[in-house]
Amino acid sequence: MGVEQRAYLDTSALAKWYMNEVGSESFVDFLQRLGSAVISSLTVMEMRSLLSRRRRMGDLSVELESLLFAALLSDIDRGWLLQVPVGDARFAEATNLIARYPDHPLRTLDALHLTVAADLGVSVLATADRVMANAAASMGFQVARF
Repeated sequence: MGVEQRAYLDTSALAKWYMNEVGSESFVDFLQRLGSAVISSLTVMEMRSLLSRRRRMGDLSVELESLLFAALLSDIDRGWLLQVPVGDARFAEATNLIARYPDHPLRTLDALHLTVAADLGVSVLATADRVMANAAASMGFQVARF
């Protein structure tokens, strides 16, 4: 990775690193230009849920599900992904965020992601979610949408 910028990666974007999806190539190019990639403990939980759902849908075997989740944990352990906690105070901030942006139909967990990114002071947010991308842009983030 380069040293130009630091970005918060939401789960919908990060999934494109571990699974070949529409937008995966663009996401890999984006990652290669980053100085650092930040995720939250929420991202880890959501990724576990996403992989489990894909297994239940028949898209992944049990073995591949386990391998992909282990790869995520390895990327965190070796410092490629910087994982930050989602503390209790961020829930109140996320609640306020939903009220501040009533024109954006923010989901609960998206509001938490945005709160974490804002608290960290990152300028770039990567997502594959249109609603989250629009809300992030309204908050002043540079949005990388995949």
